[in-house]
Amino acid sequence: MHSPVVVLGGGPGGYAAAFLAADEGLDVTIVEAESRLGGTCLIRGCIPSKALLHVAKVISEVNDLGAEWGVEYTGKPKIDIDKVRARKEKVISNLTGGLGNLAKRRNVTVIRARGSFINSTTLKLEGDDASIPEGGELTFDHCVIATGSVPAMPPAFDIGTDRVMDSTGALALADIPETMLVVGGGYIGLEMGSVYAHLGSKVTVVEMSDRLLPGADRDLVKPLSKRIHAMCEDRVYLDTKVGSLTDAGDKVEVTFEGPGKFGHETYDRVLISIGRRPVTKGLGLENTNVQVNERGFIVCDQQQRTADPNIFAIGDVAGDPMLAHKATHEGRVAAEVIAGKSSAFDKVAIPAVVFTDPEIAWAGITEEEAKRDGVKVEVAVYPWAASGRAQALGITDGLTKWLVDPETDRVIGCGIVGSGAGELIAEAVLAIEMGCEIHDITDSVHPHPTLSETLMNAGEVYYGTATEIYKPKKKPKAS
Repeated sequence: MHSPVVVLGGGPGGYAAAFLAADEGLDVTIVEAESRLGGTCLIRGCIPSKALLHVAKVISEVNDLGAEWGVEYTGKPKIDIDKVRARKEKVISNLTGGLGNLAKRRNVTVIRARGSFINSTTLKLEGDDASIPEGGELTFDHCVIATGSVPAMPPAFDIGTDRVMDSTGALALADIPETMLVVGGGYIGLEMGSVYAHLGSKVTVVEMSDRLLPGADRDLVKPLSKRIHAMCEDRVYLDTKVGSLTDAGDKVEVTFEGPGKFGHETYDRVLISIGRRPVTKGLGLENTNVQVNERGFIVCDQQQRTADPNIFAIGDVAGDPMLAHKATHEGRVAAEVIAGKSSAFDKVAIPAVVFTDPEIAWAGITEEEAKRDGVKVEVAVYPWAASGRAQALGITDGLTKWLVDPETDRVIGCGIVGSGAGELIAEAVLAIEMGCEIHDITDSVHPHPTLSETLMNAGEVYYGTATEIYKPKKKPKAS
């Protein structure tokens, strides 16, 4: 069997590449080992986790809307875990079903199989799908590798019990454990820890570094850290590592090594959330000219081309950041290049969002990256305590900040912490990509009262013209 374009992997990068290539008039085949399209993001990642985080957010908002607001509730919420799980699965089913229909309407062939390279123009397909060609070989003119990533699990932590989970196991919602340890204070651990804590588990978090969310600016993390400490009743241990895990029957025994906690403790379940690794092993890449770096990522250029002219790579396998929206845009680039168009992945700002409560989002250069790399920036911060909308909602611990090039007044970074930060950051992404100056933000009328105003207000802080807070006015630059 021959297909001009083959996409290996049906996640958000893979199906985006396949669908756009089909829209360009190319014959396309998706090879996907799963029984349905969607990949990690849709089936056991972004979408199901956000569905569960919505449940957690509603519970949190109800708890916060207490006596101070003149609203009182009696008793704790009753959780029907089967219905919670069913709702999550319904969301997944609706979306994966929609992707299947879109593939059919675009005449994209979908083969349920695991693919590996025999050479630079041939894949070996393995599986029991009737659509696998006789002989199990599929040749192509171009192949896009979009195999994604999987949770990292150190061999020492794989002790043969389902009580030790990765993010996939946590999203399965087998039960609501009485006690749960989250190993890793990154975004996956904090998101899933928040879900289980609001469903009723006593959650403990352990992190090797001296802070939660090491990749984000400290001022953005501070409000979230305060909330996580309260949620976990101060069972948050930093500068601490897990030495070992032991299967203790209906418990997992954990040893801690650190100044925050040392010794042994048992938990009903343990979530290992220490990062993800790209799926590049077992693909037969050694039979091609594709190069893989020391971290397991496929080396490719801005057109997503690998060292093998017939093969492209997109998404998590193509390097950090491992984010679905980055994969989607890379998939578009690969499809356009294959179709003969001039295209390149040259994004200035790729937004990152942590969907905790409060949310954290950033785009462009961060303040800590600027300090590390010696980039001169001026930081303008607008505290949400000065926002009428935030005051009305009782979410005044947030902030919005711009990082501005002091020589040109161009916005080169933005950070937001607070409710809906993931939605608000889109304006900043557009501004950074367009090369806007900060006055472009302040001169744009923002609706009142909204949290979107804080982007305008932070710009006004830069100029010293913010109405709700006082900062000495900047001297105008010579024209």
